[in-house]
Amino acid sequence: MSFVGHQPPPIFKRGPAPVARLFAFVAICLVLLVADLRFRYLEVMRNALSVVTYPLQMAAATPADFVRNASRYFATLIEVQIENADLRRQQLASGERLLRFELLEQENAQLRALLDMSRRVEVKSIAADILYNAPDPFARKVILDRGTQQGVEPGLAVVDAKGVVGQVTRVHPVQSEVTLLTDRTQSIPVSVVRNGVRGVLFGTGRGRLEMRFVLADADIREGDQLVTSGLDGVFVPGLPVAVIMAVDRETDAFARIEAQPLAAVETSVQVLVIGRTAYPPPPPEPAARER
Repeated sequence: MSFVGHQPPPIFKRGPAPVARLFAFVAICLVLLVADLRFRYLEVMRNALSVVTYPLQMAAATPADFVRNASRYFATLIEVQIENADLRRQQLASGERLLRFELLEQENAQLRALLDMSRRVEVKSIAADILYNAPDPFARKVILDRGTQQGVEPGLAVVDAKGVVGQVTRVHPVQSEVTLLTDRTQSIPVSVVRNGVRGVLFGTGRGRLEMRFVLADADIREGDQLVTSGLDGVFVPGLPVAVIMAVDRETDAFARIEAQPLAAVETSVQVLVIGRTAYPPPPPEPAARER
């Protein structure tokens, strides 16, 4: 049987070597990439493909978007319900406090009318927003969007919904600088709500406060609330300031008292500038010494 001139079937035919084909395909790809990068000839084709495949992409993403939106909707609904419940409780508590405050104001006015006494202080308030922190990294100061044109004056107290935030220390026409309660240079006279013990509260620069010049045997406990005493003639008396966190009586003649601010001193965004429209009379001048 002769096999001369016999050709193998097409299934057994072999083309170029695999390595040669690999290099050829890589070269073609590189040429196409360089040509597209330089001449952008495939940009129209890509745009057309994106337009054609967009409905398919939307259809493929619809189930995932539906599940994501549904979970977000139910989560938001639960959060809104919780917030509404909290707001209702706060509204009831605020309404109760407001009713008691109005009742006390009426009683106070009646008593002063009976005693023919003038009001000690009249309060004014200016709403303001905190724009940014002061550029000094070693100070706790912020800048408000209210200034002298809005009636802001140096020395006025700045509060939020929970208590004193700081004090206005510098005023410009349309802006003002507030030194926060936790700044090292800030001090404020306070008194204990429970028994009226007075002292001076200083900032530590680390988010805490320190009450100084209080004797070690003074009746001050952890949890006592501090309010402005008004003895400096600047701060309106009775503003919530801080709560006592620790009392150390083993140091010196004076107790070491640490306190936590009640207000969101470092995070408040909207504040109220509290001032006075009528200041108390100045203290009498000391009598001259007889020679």
